Amino acid sequence: MSDFDIVVVGGGMTGSALALGAAQQGWRVALVEAAPVAKLVESPLPARTVDDFEPRVSAISVASQRLLERLGAWQRATQSRHCPYIAMDVWDGEAIGRIRFDAAELGVPALGTIIENRHLVRSLFEAVRDSDLTCLDGQSVDALEQDGEGWQLTLSGGEKFTASLVVGADGGHSRIRQWVGLPTREWDYDQEAIVCTVQAAQSHQHTAWQRFTATGPLAFLPLQPDPGEEGEQGERFCSIVWSQDTPEARRLLALDADAFMAELTSALEGRLGPVEAVSRRFSFPLRQRHSKQYVQPGLALVGDAAHTIHPLAGQGANLGYGDVSALLAELETAFQRGQSPGDLLLLQRYQRRRKGENLSMMAAMEGFRQLFARDELPLKWLRSTGMRWLDRATPLKNRVAAQAMGL
Repeated sequence: MSDFDIVVVGGGMTGSALALGAAQQGWRVALVEAAPVAKLVESPLPARTVDDFEPRVSAISVASQRLLERLGAWQRATQSRHCPYIAMDVWDGEAIGRIRFDAAELGVPALGTIIENRHLVRSLFEAVRDSDLTCLDGQSVDALEQDGEGWQLTLSGGEKFTASLVVGADGGHSRIRQWVGLPTREWDYDQEAIVCTVQAAQSHQHTAWQRFTATGPLAFLPLQPDPGEEGEQGERFCSIVWSQDTPEARRLLALDADAFMAELTSALEGRLGPVEAVSRRFSFPLRQRHSKQYVQPGLALVGDAAHTIHPLAGQGANLGYGDVSALLAELETAFQRGQSPGDLLLLQRYQRRRKGENLSMMAAMEGFRQLFARDELPLKWLRSTGMRWLDRATPLKNRVAAQAMGL
């Protein structure tokens, strides 16, 4: 008998959610995470300036929110700062096309919620701490070997144990995926994403703003500081994701703060007035990666370990939570039937449920990226005409929005 039914490797937003959900179903679960839990559950410091926010944020869809609610993590997460957004304004910076999505038209309170990644992870690990799963924190997996129908894992501290199912949730450079030899299809975008926090002169209006240009998209995502900064004064913080061709990204990163803020104000066409403050800037190279197979007997990949996507639509976290929901559904059925969690047929059903949807989203994002990267007049006309038509076709536009929300 294995020491554990399921071992999840990687305790980020996706891995911790999967481990928590599987433990709540009744499986014997271990979660391996390199960071100490005490560090992950530290109370957040108040946010009063641009430097107090974490630069990494996620736009959590309604479907992802519902998963986190079932796990008992969303209620904890929303006790910290978070910002529901009620509209999304998207426009073509090279032409006149524009689309606006509005929660009121869909009859929902919000299109989604912007939340700092560390607050989600903290909330999940608070729930993990109160659960029955075994958390092996402050350690990494140093070796993975097949052991009968399951696997033997060796931790960095020398401890060995076995599992019927190993789930790789260890990110885009997944060691689990590499160790078992699951091949990927991947390519560089030759772009970098610049991320930071800014304060604008005007309220963000609880709206996500996105402008497409030939060199890449720019997104202003609304943030809400801690209590004490209510009203418009507290509605001027935004998280920035600015994807640019690598030479242009390097140029922007080399600018001093004042010059960068001026460029940023111009890039958003002054929609929120001048950018008045900017935090430290970070960047990361953009690469699309998709594992050709998500599963093999006794092993599955979820989240970035299975797929990474261009951030232009902010769907990376939501695709990962879609993986978690699908795998948990299969595991629940297996538990009720007394099946092994590592059963290949079970895992293949999970793969079928997710692979097509993930590929469709990745293909759509690549299509958008290439369409807006072209500056030929016929394509500009096509983009503008299509965006204006979709903006007026309210039922179809709302259907697109509902699909993005996971409804």
